[in-house]
Amino acid sequence: MAGMDIAVTGLGLVTPGGIGVGPSWAAVCDGRPAAALDPVLANNPVRISCRVPDFDPESLLSARRAHRLDRFVQFALVAAHEAVADAGLDPTTWDGARVGVVLGCADGGPGTVEEQHHVLREQGADRVSPLLLPMQLPNMLAGQTAIEFGATGPNLVVATACASGATAIGTARDLLALGRCDVVLAGGSEAMITPLVMAGFAQMGALSRREDDPASASRPFDADRDGFVAGEGAGILVMERVVDARARGAHVHGRIIGYGATADAHHMTSPHPDGAGIEAAVRAALADAGADPDEVQHVNAHGTSTPLNDLAEARMIHRTLQGDPLVTSTKGVTGHLLGAAGAVEAAFTLLSIEHETVPPTAGLCIPDPRIDVKLAQSVTSMPIDLALSNSCGFGGQNTALAIAPA
Repeated sequence: MAGMDIAVTGLGLVTPGGIGVGPSWAAVCDGRPAAALDPVLANNPVRISCRVPDFDPESLLSARRAHRLDRFVQFALVAAHEAVADAGLDPTTWDGARVGVVLGCADGGPGTVEEQHHVLREQGADRVSPLLLPMQLPNMLAGQTAIEFGATGPNLVVATACASGATAIGTARDLLALGRCDVVLAGGSEAMITPLVMAGFAQMGALSRREDDPASASRPFDADRDGFVAGEGAGILVMERVVDARARGAHVHGRIIGYGATADAHHMTSPHPDGAGIEAAVRAALADAGADPDEVQHVNAHGTSTPLNDLAEARMIHRTLQGDPLVTSTKGVTGHLLGAAGAVEAAFTLLSIEHETVPPTAGLCIPDPRIDVKLAQSVTSMPIDLALSNSCGFGGQNTALAIAPA
């Protein structure tokens, strides 16, 4: 499989920057932070989040369909519809047996669980919805997407914490390279901004507490960063073999040319302090792509705005990538989309290559003096022949995607 290039022919996004690729891309290029005080978290230790604006599932999906889906699945279906349309594919005519779905999420549907637990406590067991399990199970992310599009090929949900979306894209690449599918809908979706989940993150000390200025709370690589801001949304890619995409005259946004996945085997939540795990993933992705580290021109970093993660990743980039690539983190705008982050950021990396534009690292005021990498502090125009999109997750999960132009 080494050296097998996979084309991305469709992109779909639902992010705190907006619904759709256009609004989401404009938001990150403009450096417009989405973080704000969240009324749902009014009684929580931390009340900041990055919500998808003006998301009305009943207007974007049928009312009956939306009612039977948790928010994380709703996001995925909206993004998938955009991606499939962008790819110029018609699900009513494709061979569903040759279409796979590989999506990532970290937690499934905690909103449904919390809502129905409240029903259980207040009204009793006989009032709990029969839709509880079908709505909240993580595998329903791929299952419902398959139902929506008649995709009867391989159907998988990947859970590698905050690397899930990127791992799903890498897994989809492997399925295509092995000939198991001709088309794969790949990416991730997450809707974890609930009182219980956010209380858990707050108690861990993982979240920014900059409530006096929420818009500046997510500040990757900044000297004064104090934690991440939770976001929500979805990113879906339509992936095909390059030869198939060219044969049907499809527009190709870019190519996934390398994939690496590793484990730190270090700590339950903290990254390896010198970034050894993500370095191994980066080196594996570059080896898979047949590229040298000094060829990388741009890195869309994991860059969560947490003190330990940003420092470890930056040390790795400085040590491993000798070509002085331009580094950005789009989490300054979107916050951390958790299991969807890697997919959304892979899409942003593809758009950076296609439009020859690197978005700024929003929220970055004074770079941490311990971080010795070239950070994008303003929108930058530049041709990009090779980029990396990095993702890391609790449990020491690491995924790197090597991405090249069409």
